[in-house]
Amino acid sequence: MQVDFVQTAIFLLVTAGIGFFTWLKCRTPRTHTGDSNRDYFLAGGSLTWPYIAGSITLTNLSTDQLVGMNGNQMLLIAWWELAAVSGLVILAFVFLPLYYKHQCTTTTELLEKKLGGKALRATISTLFLLGGALIYLPIGLYTGALFMKTMFGADLPIVVIAGALAAVGTAYAVFGGLRAVAVSDTYSGVGILGLALLVAFLAAQAIDFDFSSIPPERLTMLGDKDSPIPFSTLFTGMIFIQIFYWSFNQTITQRAMAAPSLAEARRGVLAAAAIRLLIIPIIIAVPGVVAYKLYGDIGDAAYGRVVAEVLPSWLSGAFAAMMAAAVLTSVNSGLNSAAALYVCDIHEPYFKPNPRVRELAVAITIGLTLFAVALVPFYSGAQSIINLVQQLNGLLSMPILSAFFLAIFFKNVDPRAALAAVVAGTIGYGLASFFWVKDIHYIHTMLATLIACMAFALAVNRMAFGRKAALNFDDFVFPGSRNTAAHV
Repeated sequence: MQVDFVQTAIFLLVTAGIGFFTWLKCRTPRTHTGDSNRDYFLAGGSLTWPYIAGSITLTNLSTDQLVGMNGNQMLLIAWWELAAVSGLVILAFVFLPLYYKHQCTTTTELLEKKLGGKALRATISTLFLLGGALIYLPIGLYTGALFMKTMFGADLPIVVIAGALAAVGTAYAVFGGLRAVAVSDTYSGVGILGLALLVAFLAAQAIDFDFSSIPPERLTMLGDKDSPIPFSTLFTGMIFIQIFYWSFNQTITQRAMAAPSLAEARRGVLAAAAIRLLIIPIIIAVPGVVAYKLYGDIGDAAYGRVVAEVLPSWLSGAFAAMMAAAVLTSVNSGLNSAAALYVCDIHEPYFKPNPRVRELAVAITIGLTLFAVALVPFYSGAQSIINLVQQLNGLLSMPILSAFFLAIFFKNVDPRAALAAVVAGTIGYGLASFFWVKDIHYIHTMLATLIACMAFALAVNRMAFGRKAALNFDDFVFPGSRNTAAHV
């Protein structure tokens, strides 16, 4: 009982400490009103590059990554993180300048400014909201609750633990806006990256750094057609998955849009890319492989069991606090971004042009939280949570990406054509991925969906609306070009 008490006490102390230091950083009154879109959702443009890097890193690195990826118990899963580096670099140099040039608060605002038509913007925002409410928020809460239950051996229902995590995450999102979220992310990120590296080292030490008896398919980086990531998929849908997630996903991109300048934002994004390259692949793959050697194929329970085994009790309490912080980060980031999408893209254009931003954001945040917690039990039977997440991503990611590509790289496209492609692509991917196509990997299917959506939109644009689209690169600067449109 003494050991459990120490572990729990340290957990509570570290958790409270993160909250306290976040409050100290954010308590200084700011010159902004605090009730404008830019102040509440973009921190008044005040985030410097360390906080951007920290928030981007920890928003993505939650328990669905650490638990879910280690749950595959193979090195191959590291390709998700290695490929992410390219996605972040593309964001920094290709798409981030567009957001700053057009002074966007949400990623979807770029659609309206490039194509016109608020219906497309509102529809894409609605899809983002549905994705957050139905997929990302409940899965993040489920994996976080599963980790806590496994590590502490808590005799509590998963939904109860998830509800407690959701309540704290909601408080951050409600009371502090993006600034408090980003600051807490960064403080937590330093701790969790350090401890996660320690876990990976101690796990390898527990097997005397001897990986020889582990099956080769668990150690290879060249996946076959039946693996979670066949090698061929790295050259098809993988890069476009990364472009969508890092460049157009409001939850991620919002952090990079909250800097005082494009240069500061770019530094933060590139720092996040460096962390992704040097640290993340190790911590999301090595413990899971070690767990396979120690315990066999135990799936998503692998990470929590390894942590409980290799860390001393007092340190495992601190690590649990960091993991809880990672869950809170995903929750409060998702909630803040969802509120931004609803307020800016739906409520203001269709209901009330100048709402009380903070009050409206609070109502949306609480409603989404309750809904996400209610869905947590539905994910408890998933065989591999990370593979399920990636497959479900395709329902929205490629159709939405097609709309952004049409807006950015083409001119004379009717927004209704892009909207028709988004709807058709979402339905088509769902039918193909889950019912029709069983022998083609879903990553290949995602690329096919992107191409089909764009072709469908261009065909509808010409035949239904009588408009001939043309390639357009006016927003970009090429070496030797006199075009300076992309400079901010």
